[in-house]
Amino acid sequence: MQIEILGCESFGARSLACAVKTGDKKILIDPGVALARLRYGLPPHPVEVAAALRIRKKILYALEGATDIVISHYHGDHMPMKAEDPYQLPVEALPPLEEVRFWCKGPQNISGLSARRRKELSHFLGSSLPASEGISSDGISFSSPVPHGTRDKGFGTVMMTRICEGAEVFVHSSDIQLLDREAVLEVLAWKPTVVFSSGPPLYLSHHVPEASKEAFENALLLARNVDTLILDHHLLRSFEGYRWLKKLAGKVENKVLCAAEFMGKKPKLLEARRKILYNKQPVPRGWHEAYSNGETGLDEYL
Repeated sequence: MQIEILGCESFGARSLACAVKTGDKKILIDPGVALARLRYGLPPHPVEVAAALRIRKKILYALEGATDIVISHYHGDHMPMKAEDPYQLPVEALPPLEEVRFWCKGPQNISGLSARRRKELSHFLGSSLPASEGISSDGISFSSPVPHGTRDKGFGTVMMTRICEGAEVFVHSSDIQLLDREAVLEVLAWKPTVVFSSGPPLYLSHHVPEASKEAFENALLLARNVDTLILDHHLLRSFEGYRWLKKLAGKVENKVLCAAEFMGKKPKLLEARRKILYNKQPVPRGWHEAYSNGETGLDEYL
């Protein structure tokens, strides 16, 4: 099994995209990328825009030869979209996908916006999207719907993915954020060797005050029972999240690391650094509008 993480906050933009090769399959999970429209009251710094563009190019390259595409839910950092801003992956950029099998979160328990995005993707592809929760087929399995974060907060549900080849079992647990014990137990019941998951959104601790403590207990449970635990996404939108990750890693013998480290790269927490980036490299007035209109590029920020 070959696991390649294509995008994550530790690569500089919001994503949880990865490609998994097993035998004659190439499975692409959550091919999307996005940037926080505002953080610290500031729009994305061009350095972040450049990082998102790099991730977008990696996703498009990985789509070539893909046999299967999985969409765990319909947020803009997890799927190609009818473009809502210039930083995401627009469906119009996708290569022909006639021979690709889609496995998708169903229409139940999703927001009106997610339902619209599901319908738009279906319309672009020219076929209806399946509801894949609970299905197993030829080494790929999908969970029943599990909470997007905390069960009682009403943030909808996501679909987790299990891929098996021999003794190796990879689980992409999407945006569970380690905030629901039942979802974590469902991951463990799959007996994974590698888990790739969103960690808790510590940068929103004022909205989710229980995030750090409960998620840490759930993360410990996972880390003690999985050879390799990769935590990123919501967790690494703050420097506090990276410290949280290292504290967790220090308590277990198994591997606990972020996506960039898993891929042998140095983490670049650009969203967490947005205010610092603006102070170090001021952005000309009107830059974002000019970039959206194709009137300026990213050469000096690449």
